[in-house]
Amino acid sequence: MAANPRRQTAAAAPPRPAAPAAAPSVWPTRPATALDAQDGRRRVVVERVLPEVESGRFAVKRTVGEVVEVTAHVHADGHDVLAVRLRHRRCGNAGAPWTEIAMTPAGNDEWLARFAVGHLGRYEYTVEAWVDHFQTWRHGLAIKVKAGMDVATELMEGAALVAETAARCGLPDARLDDLAAADRKLLDAAAAAMADPAAAALRITTALDARLLAIMSNRADRRLASTYSRILPVSVERERARFGAWYEMFPRSWGPDASRSATFGEAAAHLPRVAALGFDVVYLPPIHPIGISFRKGRGNSLTPGPGDPGSPWAIGSAAGGHKAVDPALGTLDDFDAFVATANQHGLEVALDLAYQCSPDHPYVTAHPEWFRQRPDGTIKYAENPPKKYQDIYPFNFETDAWQPLWAELLDVVRFWIGHGVRIFRVDNPHTKPYAFWEWLIAEIRYEHPDVIFLSEAFTRPKVMGYLAKLGFSQSYSYFTWRNTKTEIEEYFTELTAPGLREYLRPNLFANTPDILHAYLQGGGPAAFKIRLILAATLGASYGIYSGFELCEGRAVPGSEEYLDSEKYQVRHWDWDRPGHIKDLVATVNRIRRDNPALHYDWSLQFHPTDNPQLVAYTKTSPDAANAVFVVVNLDPHNLQHGWVTMPPSAPGATTEPRYEVEDLLTGTRFEWTAGLNYVRLDPAGIPAHILRVPPLAMAVPGSATAGSR
Repeated sequence: MAANPRRQTAAAAPPRPAAPAAAPSVWPTRPATALDAQDGRRRVVVERVLPEVESGRFAVKRTVGEVVEVTAHVHADGHDVLAVRLRHRRCGNAGAPWTEIAMTPAGNDEWLARFAVGHLGRYEYTVEAWVDHFQTWRHGLAIKVKAGMDVATELMEGAALVAETAARCGLPDARLDDLAAADRKLLDAAAAAMADPAAAALRITTALDARLLAIMSNRADRRLASTYSRILPVSVERERARFGAWYEMFPRSWGPDASRSATFGEAAAHLPRVAALGFDVVYLPPIHPIGISFRKGRGNSLTPGPGDPGSPWAIGSAAGGHKAVDPALGTLDDFDAFVATANQHGLEVALDLAYQCSPDHPYVTAHPEWFRQRPDGTIKYAENPPKKYQDIYPFNFETDAWQPLWAELLDVVRFWIGHGVRIFRVDNPHTKPYAFWEWLIAEIRYEHPDVIFLSEAFTRPKVMGYLAKLGFSQSYSYFTWRNTKTEIEEYFTELTAPGLREYLRPNLFANTPDILHAYLQGGGPAAFKIRLILAATLGASYGIYSGFELCEGRAVPGSEEYLDSEKYQVRHWDWDRPGHIKDLVATVNRIRRDNPALHYDWSLQFHPTDNPQLVAYTKTSPDAANAVFVVVNLDPHNLQHGWVTMPPSAPGATTEPRYEVEDLLTGTRFEWTAGLNYVRLDPAGIPAHILRVPPLAMAVPGSATAGSR
């Protein structure tokens, strides 16, 4: 049963208090002091714990098996030794115990520790610290012993500390667990030895014993410990949320006859072709019944011709709505078979989630209160001036009936999950309320933590970022419009910088049914090769819309709209037509799968070139075992050449000033140096090198470093 959204109801307002007669001339209350605030004996400050998104309001994102690297600023007055612990646990079990990791000092009062996330769902973490009196004492003792000073008094002080800790282990009887009993036994013996004036050498040896130090650290007195003010969340998703290659297709165009829609069965026959290209996800635009009223014709015409199928985004007809399939495609059983075939070929099916209706949608009749009414009684259709979408009615999320609306839209997602869909590409999420998405994604993730949501929000950066914070697994990006070297370097340095990267994962679509950039329109096959290689190597997740591999670049003049757009008509593709780049697509996807460095975004570093038409960058896997160096000619019309700077290899990777690199695109091997190297790239052939190289240093002076994992 669908969960009802929870609505907060304001309580009755209390009576307004009377205004004071006159403003006081002094502070009305004295400031809080240590005597009436928290225990003033707490000396340690824990601050600036990172990663943290909006003070813990939102979760940082990871995928299963990744590491959360936590830093904190921890300090106290004086020079005492501090003990700092990173505490983390998996959420879901009330009262689950914390796992603790000792944080190590990184200089300037900054501390560092890491923990791995091994399961889907939520984790949480915080930092706790205290003055470690035993380690402070031990440090001073070691210095005095080395200086040959008399330490008899110090040993008595240490013995008292050990004895006090032993007492906290409990009474030495059968009620102790085995570990506590063993610790108590060793602590009692150590305290006695340290207090024995007759065994001077043994006293010192005992006091500095490493095992004693470990037990004293584990049994430390934490009554005056300071804990960070917040518990911070981590959202853990499966690998596909971070890494994958997407292929977008209109199933109705994948049949033998351009005069009618293909069926799911006919489209499924082509899925082996998509799998052979190396893709992981096959994404389908809306597959639901399409409205008749105000149906758009070819080229977005307002007067459709006979047989024009309409836009799949005009959802709903007498045949059903968001929980039905277009009869021209088949039945729900046919869709289930399509999903099963895709899965057999290693493909996941992603479905478009478009919360809007055609005028013929059953919701319009059954729930007119879910739509915005005009003064003349008609329902307001969608607009993006000067564009008009007469065939689409948007939902009114400010309706008084918002709760049943939310519940029904949640049930749409549940319905398709029941038919094997675990990935949803969400159409225009920025035109629906933030609160709705936060609620829906949380509800679905609670039930199905493996579900992935891709935000198709080509909108303002802060809006894109906030949607990502709310829980969207991935986001469309501005990659399509970043074509020069400067644009690419600046944009991807921003995307992979500390902060934004913690919650926003870009998916680099090289084209979409709505966007055929001028670069592709005028660059010929070379432009498609260049954008393919950039998308597939700059981003761990990328996608193409079908026709890209055929270098389909015909556009409506003066626009980014495709000529003969599939949004409004059935197309019939010649998959082997001259000029295709299918082999290159398959090669690039194989390189991605074989090289873990390309499965992640954060290690991206740009490197200098002396030619503005050449962009060079590296990526390294988290374990530093795999590294690639990519050089791309951005000019689709002309051969470009110049010098690129290879960063030095990581310490120990090689002792040779020259080493062999392999171009994974061609199999050619070169001898390169850790320094300047000459490249010559002709767009008529392969306009790039993807070089497998010895593991590279993560940070190189002079490079645009995007940070380290």
